[in-house]
Parts: sequence; structure tokens; C-alpha cells
Amino acid sequence: MKDYVIITDSCCDFDQDLIQTLGLTVIPLSVQLGQERFHNTPEEAPESHIFYTRLSQGEPAQTSAPNIEEFKETFRPFLQEGKDVLYLGFSSGLSGTYHNAAIAAEELREEFEESSVVAVDTLCASLGQGLLVDLAVQEKRKGKRLEEVREFVLHTIPHLCHWFTVGDLSQLRRGGRLSAGKAIVGNLLNIKPVLHVDDEGHLVPVEAAKGRKKSVEALLRHMEETAIEPEKQRIYISHGDCLDDAQDLAAKIQERLHVRSVTIGDVGPVIGAHSGLGTLALFFLGKKR
Repeated sequence: MKDYVIITDSCCDFDQDLIQTLGLTVIPLSVQLGQERFHNTPEEAPESHIFYTRLSQGEPAQTSAPNIEEFKETFRPFLQEGKDVLYLGFSSGLSGTYHNAAIAAEELREEFEESSVVAVDTLCASLGQGLLVDLAVQEKRKGKRLEEVREFVLHTIPHLCHWFTVGDLSQLRRGGRLSAGKAIVGNLLNIKPVLHVDDEGHLVPVEAAKGRKKSVEALLRHMEETAIEPEKQRIYISHGDCLDDAQDLAAKIQERLHVRSVTIGDVGPVIGAHSGLGTLALFFLGKKR
């Protein structure tokens, strides 16, 4: 079996320990925060609390995808070593990242005719993307071929559940995902949206909850309704500088659903630039998204 590598991008929101444990190559997106521009990497990005403090104080944030040449520069060394490449990318419903990777893969297939360069649109985000990448790595470690892992990923994507709530509506308004009027009224009435990533990879509102407690409870309720054999699952929770809420949600999930394990991580600056301080997200495998 020809050797291959699994590559993803920094919207998986993995910390450096997970990146090393899973043996991944991660291509960073970029963030402009106020006057500062940085790659979304553990080495360059501000510490999470600092990032969200600056964001909540009104510093504008913009994000950008790696360009085609950056993808080619990342993929090419592995191809030159005689390895194939499987790239699992940030949802095309939220970013142009996958589109650039797909073009890079197509161009490199012409250059390396004996090699496989496969780009998959995960339709996932944050640690939902991370969970899918983790599962793919475990399949690779079982000895599965690249094409087998690709098929596993495509089969799993429709079952990768993403449930989000946010601290307030300001950042969703700034990012154009909510009108100014709805954001103002929602914040005044303490309305917390509950959102998910749909089958096309878009972040969409599903319901509105009155207050933080009820919005967090809604995440757990959706998991109870749809999770597949939760006692066998390793699930992920990500948060935008609200660790206590993440730990509380993890404890309730363990108590009520007895999952195998819970991994908690930060919502990185690319996702956080659009969702804001207080974002709380839950990721698991379910009967449907």
C-alpha cells in the first residue's frame, strides 16, 4: 500500500498537542485583528483570552483563506517523497479554503501523474472538522488505504453534528449573519440563538432560547435526540473563552449520556472572529445533522 498523509487546515481548532498526537500537517488561515495580522497557528495567534477580549472591545476582525500556491507548497514536498495526499478542508459553505485546495490538488495531479492528491470538502467547522479528522486518522492507523479513508469520511460527514450557541449577537451582526435590528432586539431581550452546521456546510439558526442556561440545555437536548451510541463516542466541545460553561456542559453530557470521553478546546480565531466571545459548541455523531 502506498503511503499517504492526512492534511487539514487550522479551522479544525486543534491545539499543538492534538496536532502532534495525530501526526497532522495543518495549513493555517490568516486573521486581521485591528492593525495586527497573523496566521492561525499556536505560534502566531494571540492567547485565546486576549483575542476574545480585543474582539469584544470592538477591534474589527477579518479572515482569509490560504491561496492556491500556499496549498501547493504544502502538498508538493510529500508528493516529491513519493507519498499521496488526502486533504480534509474547512466547509465550503463558510469559506473559500476548500475551493483553493481543490484547484491546487488538480494542478498537482497533472505534475505528479503517478500520485493521488485528494481534497475533500468536510462541510464541517471548528472541532466538528477536528472530530472528522480525528476519526479519519484512526481509520488510517487501522491500515486503511487512502481511498478507503476518503469513503469513510464521505459516509461520516452527514452524521457529524455541530450545535452552537453564542454569548451575544454582536459578532454575528458584524459578520453579516444577522441583521442589526435583530441583533439589538435579541441582546436587549437576552435571546440566545441555537445554530447548527447544515448538510450544505452553512451555519444556520435553528431556534432561539431565552437566556444562556436554556441555550446550553438546547445543545444537550439535541444530542440526546440524535446521538448514535453516545457511550461509544469521543466527543468534542469548543468554546470562545468560556471554559466554565464548556466544563459544565461536558459534566452534564457525561452524567446523562455516559460518553466514552470528552475533549474540550478553544474556538480558534478564524471561527471566533465570526461567532464572538462566549461561543459554545458541541460536536458528535448523530443520526442526522
